[in-house]
Amino acid sequence: MRKPLSETTEGRTSLSRRTLFAGASTVGALAAAAVLIPRVKTEEAAAVAPRPVPEKGGGYSLSDHVKQYYKTTLI
Repeated sequence: MRKPLSETTEGRTSLSRRTLFAGASTVGALAAAAVLIPRVKTEEAAAVAPRPVPEKGGGYSLSDHVKQYYKTTLI
C-alpha cells in the first residue's frame, strides 16, 4: 500500500518550516501590496460640450508660435 504524497517516511507531513514561512511571507506581501496600491476612483467625467465642426474644414490657425516655427525653418 502506498503512502500519501504529503507524508514522508517518518510519518511527518512534508510541510517544512521553510515552505510555511515562504507561504506566509507571500500572503503578507500580497496583503501589503493590496493596501498600498491606490484605488481607482470612479468619477463621472464632467460633461464637456463638443466644439462645433468648422464649416470650411479648418481647425488650423496660424498662431504666433506657428509663425515662429516657420521662421526657424527658413534657410
